[in-house]
Amino acid sequence: MDGLDALKDRYLAGISGAGDEAALEEIRLAALGKKGEISLKMRELGQMAPEVRQAAGAALNRLKDEIDAALRARKAALADAALDERLKAEWLDVTLPGRPRRQGTIHPVSQVTEEVTAIFADMGFAVAEGPQIESDWFNFDALNIPPEHPARQEHDTFFMAREPGDNRPPHVLRTHTSPVQIRAMQTHGAPLRVIAPGRVYRMDMDQTHTPMFHQVEGLAIDRDISMANLKWVLEEVCRAYFEVDSVELRFRASHFPFTEPSAEVDIRCSWEGGQLKIGQGESWMEILGSGMVHPKVLAAGGIDPNEWQGFAFGMGIDRIAMLKYGIPDLRAFFESDLRWLRHYGFAALDMPTVSGGLSR
Repeated sequence: MDGLDALKDRYLAGISGAGDEAALEEIRLAALGKKGEISLKMRELGQMAPEVRQAAGAALNRLKDEIDAALRARKAALADAALDERLKAEWLDVTLPGRPRRQGTIHPVSQVTEEVTAIFADMGFAVAEGPQIESDWFNFDALNIPPEHPARQEHDTFFMAREPGDNRPPHVLRTHTSPVQIRAMQTHGAPLRVIAPGRVYRMDMDQTHTPMFHQVEGLAIDRDISMANLKWVLEEVCRAYFEVDSVELRFRASHFPFTEPSAEVDIRCSWEGGQLKIGQGESWMEILGSGMVHPKVLAAGGIDPNEWQGFAFGMGIDRIAMLKYGIPDLRAFFESDLRWLRHYGFAALDMPTVSGGLSR
């Protein structure tokens, strides 16, 4: 069949000169489409003599295969070129370090709770927990707080609402974690050494008070416990918590319904240059309340006060966090300000231990 070489050269030249896939598609249709030149020549084979048809058919098939292969090769080359151009435009250095992801931090209250727990655990104290909604018996009566005490009034305590006709005893949001001590005594008896950290609630709000705050209270019961044991425990706790070599405590006589005798505990400190330094200076700062457990409280816990005695103490976790880490306003603890938390927060794996160090 005449003219096949010229036809091949023309289409191969057009394919090599095609600048995009649209031009390639036009060439394919012109050559191999239903009405393309090669397709029309294939139809003419039926009109030829058998010996001519065989040679012409083979030549047309070879031409068709060559053009199809050239089309595929050129299409792949155009795709590679387009990819190269796109990569040049979207260049990215894969050796660069990844973008840093902001990490969360541990709230100071959670961190200080862990620090205090680690200190008392090293001294043999267990952690006791209890409900935050308590009956007034556990929150007041069992702790020798009389009915006329101001803490039992609605201006000081959050009472749970009651429907008319509901004769259950009053329930309150606990005002301290002391009810946990009663439950621990009822459950475990004596001897006993526990601390009770947790949330407590009182109707108070200013720069150093909030309606919800955190306390840790401690209780130790044995046969021969005295105020001397209490003094030693508190000195060791303060020394370990504030991470100083020594501390000096001052006990001032006070009154709490649940302890007798009772004492407010002050710690020696200085405020030179507006910076708090524990264990030195001429100033004193109150940090907690303490005393020997009242016999009526022991009896309410199911322990014979004629055979056992003990000491108890309580301090605000938020307050000692403010003192140690220089946080000026208690209200900021509960404002959910991420900027504040990034500044005062702790690394997630910064676990306090007495041997390894409490704080970073």
